[in-house]
Amino acid sequence: MSNIKEQKLTLSDRKHLELVGVTEVINFSENEILLESNMGKLIIQGEDLHIKQLDLENSQLLVNGYITDLRYDQETKAEGFFKRLFK
Repeated sequence: MSNIKEQKLTLSDRKHLELVGVTEVINFSENEILLESNMGKLIIQGEDLHIKQLDLENSQLLVNGYITDLRYDQETKAEGFFKRLFK
């Protein structure tokens, strides 16, 4: 990951999340947002989540809702496949 740019997470009152460093939103619902950032996959969980703004040109994302969990997924696709295969 030699091309890592700055990543910044700002969470205010567990209701407003601003993230700089977003490269792609993979999936989203009112309970979970899965995105790719310049530091890996990030899972945002909560209630009544809404993407207020997405600007991929500037790598910015704004989320409103009640945020209960922010988690980086360290598992690569190959590891995940083999882990499930040999469970």
